[in-house]
Amino acid sequence: MLLDREPQLPCMADELRRRMAEDQYARGIRGAGQNVSADSDLLRIVDEANTRALARILETYGWPGITLVGQEAATAAWLIAQHAPLELQLRALPLLAEAAAHGQAPAWHVAYLSDRILMRQDQPQVYGSQYCDRDDGQGMRLWPLVDPDRVDERRTTVGLGPIAEYEAQIRATYAHTPTAPTSSPDAT
Repeated sequence: MLLDREPQLPCMADELRRRMAEDQYARGIRGAGQNVSADSDLLRIVDEANTRALARILETYGWPGITLVGQEAATAAWLIAQHAPLELQLRALPLLAEAAAHGQAPAWHVAYLSDRILMRQDQPQVYGSQYCDRDDGQGMRLWPLVDPDRVDERRTTVGLGPIAEYEAQIRATYAHTPTAPTSSPDAT
């Protein structure tokens, strides 16, 4: 099984895990419910460094999948891509999709990154993974969906649970917002 093997590139795995920790720290995510406000200066520095590192990795190795770096570090690469500029996201998506097709990344990583890209392009999302605060006093809201009546079918195909469960999770996470969110684009 892929998850039981040592990664082929343990140093890259360590780097990706470290970069994920820095990403989350800059975003104010401290774990165990001890979150704080994001540090915008640190966030800019971390995102720029992570973008350069992921671009280098993609250029040299393609998508850093499970065999190459292990499950946690492969997830770290996805998280870095989620927070990267659109240009790098567009470059990463086909590599990530190919990796997922070969069992080197979960399909839901592709779904989240696809939705993030669509949101950034001001297009409706497919899987319902992205929420945003439009600074209109309404709080976090689900980004518009393509064919909302079939979103749970699409979510199932990539290993995601029903949108209602996700919405409940977002409501709990963003309880202070006036409306009930279902997912935050920058929450992870």
